[in-house]
Amino acid sequence: MTLPAAVTPSAWRIWSTAVRPRTLPLAAAPVLAGTALAWAEGAALLWGPALAALLAALLIQIGTNLHNDAADHERGNDLPDRLGPLRVTAAGWASARAVHFAARAVFALALLLGLYLVAVGGWFIFAIGVTSLLAALAYSGGPRPISHTPLGELFVWMFFGLLAVAGSYWLQAAGVSATAWLAGAALGLPAAAVLLVNNLRDRDTDLRAGRRTLVARLGEGGARYAYAVMMLLPYAVLPLLAQSGRGGAWLALLLLPYSLLLVRRLLTGTTGVALNRQLAQTAQAALGFALLLALGVLY
Repeated sequence: MTLPAAVTPSAWRIWSTAVRPRTLPLAAAPVLAGTALAWAEGAALLWGPALAALLAALLIQIGTNLHNDAADHERGNDLPDRLGPLRVTAAGWASARAVHFAARAVFALALLLGLYLVAVGGWFIFAIGVTSLLAALAYSGGPRPISHTPLGELFVWMFFGLLAVAGSYWLQAAGVSATAWLAGAALGLPAAAVLLVNNLRDRDTDLRAGRRTLVARLGEGGARYAYAVMMLLPYAVLPLLAQSGRGGAWLALLLLPYSLLLVRRLLTGTTGVALNRQLAQTAQAALGFALLLALGVLY
């Protein structure tokens, strides 16, 4: 996968590829939803913490992507027949040392923002920030990376759903409501579905590299049905949010036909490189669900 020096891309293309922009909506979605829900439930409009939380979430996601790029290459996980998007370290576009340095720099920026957020939100935000950074590093690092186990989707559900929504809500309201936990549980599921599609695409190469992901444990058929659950179960949360006084949550139903389309496509056998498109569209669905939910609860 190493390219000749003559065709080595620009620095902008290298780093824009390395940060994996298609995954960034997953970091933004729960922050937007949690903030909107807090405002809808009477919290003051604190724009500084809201913007800082959004930027910190994006930085943690970018840092995680960079760390994974270098760490997976060093472990030999990015094999030549990998079907996923190009990884800059494996392609020879950047050294593992440079990518690790970039990851540390991004995490440092997230930490600086975290200090401000802790000053605003106290112990709860501190706990979320520390565990988020540790999880980001442990996903591909350490003696037993999370990415090598069936727990990856569970961690995504927790950090891109429950904790991200609850933390964003807390920064506005200095507390967490039951509706925030419900919304977080719903938003974490399509985020987990993105990882599941990623691991379904890479199932064969992951097995050869010794990774035993949830897809490996469930098998290809079981993983496809798990995707359907992750994409459709969030809609079962909408009646609960509506009954709690957030009737505008029904607006998120507008995305149901698109989710059904994605589920049908995967259940009918989307494979290989086509799963890259499925992954990107699943991330778009996760963001769309969050935006519609946020707009709905503010109505």
